[in-house]
Amino acid sequence: MSNISDIILASSSQTRKALMDRLGLTYRIISPDIDESPQGETHADDLAQRLAFEKARVVSAQYPNSIVIGSDQVAWRIDLPKQFIGKPLTIENAMAQLKQNSGQTLCFSTGLSIQHLASGFEHTLIEHYQVKFRVLTDAEIERYVTTEQPLQCAGSFRCEGLGISLFESMQGSDQTTLMGLPLITLCKYLRQLNIQLP
Repeated sequence: MSNISDIILASSSQTRKALMDRLGLTYRIISPDIDESPQGETHADDLAQRLAFEKARVVSAQYPNSIVIGSDQVAWRIDLPKQFIGKPLTIENAMAQLKQNSGQTLCFSTGLSIQHLASGFEHTLIEHYQVKFRVLTDAEIERYVTTEQPLQCAGSFRCEGLGISLFESMQGSDQTTLMGLPLITLCKYLRQLNIQLP
């Protein structure tokens, strides 16, 4: 495959941007305009995979000679796999989410799509990560939400911040999957496209 150097992150997420920055690559950000509502999906994996693919495809169609990375994440409780957990958007919703999930296990399905249309390269997949919340008191929930205000985070926490204190355990092969962009897997596919890492 010829040398490809133009990389685009198809995302408006500041967290995904921060994760991409860790790789030390030069890249651009283009925010895809897609409908992110479920379209009949009954499992989080299907929704996250479709959204990751569509984000990358919308941008790839405009920039077929670029490597385009799309990602999306859907959270769900292990005992309620058909009920997707979204971003709380308000302090009240964040506190309610944490109360509902106190003592429960949440699974995060993170879709990743890497596309380079000019060469026909396309890989779209799902990575999983689980967190088990410890039993949380109302006072702990209120202190946490007031301090960190995780209003744009599915599940109402930031694992890279104080949110780590809410957990009993975490399970997965790559913590960046939980943060929304599985870097270990992404690096594997970027190397296949002749991107040097490190």
